[in-house]
Amino acid sequence: MGRFLVRRILQGLLVMWLVTIAAFCLFFIDPSGPMSVARRIGGRQATTQQLHRIIHDLGLNQPLYKQYWHFLWGAPGRPGLLQGGLGRDYYFGEPVTHILYQAAPITFSLAIGASVLWLAMGLASGILSAVRPRSFLDRFFTTIALFFYSMPTFVLGLLLLLIFYFDFTTKLHLAWFPAAGYVAFSHNPWEWVHHLILPWMTLAVVSAAAYTRLSRSSMLDVLGEDYIRTARAKGLTERRVVLRHGLRAALTPIVTQFGIDLAVLIGGAIVTEQVFSMQGLGFEAVQAINNQDLPVILGIVIVASAAVVIANIVVDIIYAVLDPRVRLN
Repeated sequence: MGRFLVRRILQGLLVMWLVTIAAFCLFFIDPSGPMSVARRIGGRQATTQQLHRIIHDLGLNQPLYKQYWHFLWGAPGRPGLLQGGLGRDYYFGEPVTHILYQAAPITFSLAIGASVLWLAMGLASGILSAVRPRSFLDRFFTTIALFFYSMPTFVLGLLLLLIFYFDFTTKLHLAWFPAAGYVAFSHNPWEWVHHLILPWMTLAVVSAAAYTRLSRSSMLDVLGEDYIRTARAKGLTERRVVLRHGLRAALTPIVTQFGIDLAVLIGGAIVTEQVFSMQGLGFEAVQAINNQDLPVILGIVIVASAAVVIANIVVDIIYAVLDPRVRLN
């Protein structure tokens, strides 16, 4: 298990190194010269004096290998990527890490809470459907899953706002749940949950539909295996057969999908954050693209890539725990 874990971590580090090379080439190499790169980094409102300052600060007139070395390890007075430095946002005049530090807790709170909900709902409905195939319960969950799977996220978010926030009779706000904003958990845990319930439900209901279908099909395949019939022939209870023997083998495709979905969501739930006016990573990404704010875009790319790599490493570890044959291979 230790060798398997070390090998997966080294592979993840290799992928992140390749991502940094691709990001550096995409954002910092321009045949037109350093001034063109500085103009992209400084934004549309950068003056000539600011552009020359950017060239001097980032060393854009130096050879590419030195620029990449400073990008990774930093330069005097400027921390590099491995030191936690993601550059400076010249559009707002502050470090990129400060912007991401404010936005990341919002996206992390949204992603983790929604993922717990959709995994619980998807697994529960999928297992019940698989245990009683072609029953009324199975058809009901399948129909509900198909309905919500076909619904765009922004439509469901607006519907939840209409149901739980607006009162059509008096045209006043019901104030059951806030329509926008975010309160930090450290400031007020109850208000943190209160502000996130509608965004959580928006993401969870849509995603749970896919997990219902996935867990149902996986459980049906596993419950038809010979070792499941052997376990039942030995007199084990149906609950033990389903949860102890069947569910563990059926979780492998679900773990894969969950790791991918959670990593993408940490990279920025753009639509949901826009609907509920939550200034997370997705919201900041849209603002940076509209403002052509290159350093913030680069920072979000690095953070999103790291989230995907870490999620894949965690998924591989869970795979090895669920199925020992994975680590042997």
